[in-house]
Order: sequence, then C-alpha cells, then structure tokens
Amino acid sequence: MPTRTNSPLRAAVLADSDTRWKWGALTAHRLVSDDQDDARLDGFLLRGRATPTVRQLAEVGVRAQSLREVTGAEFVRAVSGSEYDVIVLSCVGGAVQAMLHGLGRAWRTPAGDAADARRPVVVTGYVGVVYEKLADGLLLRHGADVVLANSAYDADRFRAVYRGVGADPRSVVECALPFLGGAPYDPAARARRAHPGGTVVFAVQPSVPDNRADRAYLLRRAVEHARKHPDREVLMKLRSKPGEHTTHIEELPYQKLAARIEGGAPPNFRLSYGNMGEVLDTADLLVTVSSTAALESLHRGVPTAVLTDLGIRETLGNHHFLGSGCLASWDQLDAGHLPKPDPDWVARQGVHTGEAYRSAFDAARERVAELAAAPEPPPLSPYYTPTTAPGYLPRILGRYGFQPDGTPLPGAPTGDAEPSGLRRVVRNTMREAARGAYRHGVQRVAPVIRRMGEL
Repeated sequence: MPTRTNSPLRAAVLADSDTRWKWGALTAHRLVSDDQDDARLDGFLLRGRATPTVRQLAEVGVRAQSLREVTGAEFVRAVSGSEYDVIVLSCVGGAVQAMLHGLGRAWRTPAGDAADARRPVVVTGYVGVVYEKLADGLLLRHGADVVLANSAYDADRFRAVYRGVGADPRSVVECALPFLGGAPYDPAARARRAHPGGTVVFAVQPSVPDNRADRAYLLRRAVEHARKHPDREVLMKLRSKPGEHTTHIEELPYQKLAARIEGGAPPNFRLSYGNMGEVLDTADLLVTVSSTAALESLHRGVPTAVLTDLGIRETLGNHHFLGSGCLASWDQLDAGHLPKPDPDWVARQGVHTGEAYRSAFDAARERVAELAAAPEPPPLSPYYTPTTAPGYLPRILGRYGFQPDGTPLPGAPTGDAEPSGLRRVVRNTMREAARGAYRHGVQRVAPVIRRMGEL
C-alpha cells in the first residue's frame, strides 16, 4: 500500500479502448503533476474487443512508464497490493463497476468488515460528451472516490442523478476534458496553405449514424462539398483503420464506402488519420454529427458545425449542442455559412481557454491529494450491491470475471503465475484469432444478416 511522501503521486490507469486510454492517461497526468515528464504512470489495458493496437496507442502519444494488457482479475491483483496513490478507471460503466467491487473486496481486511487504511484513491469519469445512458452510466461509476465531470453542466446533472437515488453526490468534482489544447485558430494562416479556400475537417464517428444509408449520405455530401469548392481541402478524419475498434463498434467503415464513390473522389478530398490535435492545427472548419472533437475545435476557436442533415435526435447525440449556435446543414455549409458559437453555452460545457483552462483541474487535484493524505479513507461503497440490484449486478460483474461478492470467478486468471513461452504464444494466437472473428462478425456478417431481415 502507498506510503505518502512529498514526491509526485504514482498513478495507475486502466483503459479499455484507445480513446479511453487517452482520457485516462492525460487525466492521471493532470491529477498527479502538471509536468508530464515528472509524473509516474503505469498503464493497464483491459483485454476485450476494443483493446487498442500499437498503432492506435502511438497515435494517442501519451507516455507511461509501463503498459500491459490484463484481465479484470489480473488488474485487481496487480494494483491491490501496490504503492499506487491514484487509480484512474477509464472504462465503460460495467467495467468500472466490476473493478470497484473487485478492488473493494481486495482491500478488505481478513475479517471482511473494514478497508485497508492506506488504499489508493480511485477516480473515474467520461471521455467526452455524455448524451446517452446518463443514469445507467453514472450509477455504474458510483462508488469511486472521485467521479470527474467535464463541465459545470455535467456536474449538475451527475449530482442530480445521485441525489435522486439517495446516493452520496460528493464524489462528483468538476474539471474539464484533459486533452483540450493546441494553438488558437489563426484565420490568416489559410493564405499560406496550398488550398486558399481553407481546410474542412469532417470528424466522423464509429457508431453515429449506425446505418449504411445515413453514412453513405454523409460521405457523399462531404465529397460534393469538395467538388463544389475546389479551392478547399476536405479531410474525412477517421478514428480507426479496418479491423481496429475504438470505444464504439464500427460495422460500416467509411473506408469501404469511400472505395465505392462513383467516379472516384476529387483530388481535394482525402481520408485522414492521426492525432486530432494535429489535424486541427490545419483546420479552418470542423464538421461533425456529435463528436467530442467539436469541443476540441471550439476550445481553439476553429469554426465548428454540428450537422442537422439527419435531424436533431437523441440517438445521434447532436441534441447535446442545442443552444450552442453550431447547428448547421451541409446545404448551409456549401453556401459559405460559418456557425458562430454562443460563448455562454461554450463556457457552460467546460470549454475554457488560457488560465481558466489551466486552473480547471485544481479542484480535482486538491480533492485527490486530500484523499491520498487521509489516514483512514472510507471503504469503496458502490450504490449497486447484491441488495440494491440483485438482478443486475451479478450479470455485470460476471461479464468481467467477478462473483457478486467481488472475488474472481473460479478459473479467472489473476496474474499469480506467468504462462510458459509456448503457452503464452498459443494464448496470444488464440486471442488474436478470437478478436479477428469478432471483428469479421461485426463488420461483415452482422450487416448481411440485418439486410436479410429487412427483405
């Protein structure tokens, strides 16, 4: 268990996708030290369908002293007896709930009635805009010492949910997204580029919209925008390459749809990968349906459009931007419209600049330091227990290898012994084959079955 000193706090981050690794690792750095080179950070990648590839990790570009792939039980085993001061759980809600129960059980004394007095501080939160499953996701995260809210708007909503079920809302702490940054937008720089009409970046999402017709429509409109404005460069910013997964499943990759563009794409249209911050360095207009990239763009002052072509609907997430001043259609953008964001809405959503952004993490850093220095932190107490959710909790915990009391399921790997060289090769080969089969099913078989069902 950790021994408190004046040295920088040591953090562990558990993430289950590339975007959550980005949020979790950057959040950990913000919580333990303003200097990324001074922070002590170990990374753990939760084994699953969205475990990031080496390319995805390199694209995120966040440094860690170590990084390895684990199961839920292996993670609990690795950190429960460690000297970590802070643990950041950057996963889907079900995984967070499972780790809270697993860690809570591991930190109890043999008598089973008290937490270890020197356990790490447990922090969790969301990687971006929270526009769906608000109550479900929040209650699955309840029990962490700190639940970070990326804006004042989110903080109010989070506390209201907790109060509504009689759960303690004091764990909610307002901060901001940790990856906002970069140079402010400079409109004059457009004249120095190869395309004097500017660069339009269309930030697409893996699961929004979720059907071929709508995705093909958005692709077609982006291509048509490039054809109508040959002096502009139009980049379709993709989150992953075929075969990779991010936070959400992508059944219909835009790469495959782009390969079928009638007559081919114009020379000023291209697909783009890479770090979003680097892409925004050259953007003169950011277009999206509801991506968190819109907040990154607004933070830098880049003109930002949230599309209304497919309607303003909860399933798309663009309803989150009501009142932002950013809602627009491709027809309006084709005609030269540049949305102007409402400054009050932007500030309410945690999109701060300058000193306001630098101080956005002060409260969270102070809360973590206070809890880390406490001689007897309270036990982890999730709202969901076998008493409050007997028909829900066992299923959630079982999905991640835990029994209802937080102990690992029989046979679940705990990291007690490392397999031999041959067993490790066989295990890794089988694991990659399983992932490949899953991705094939998601991207090839599932769409075919869905089309057959529509006949």
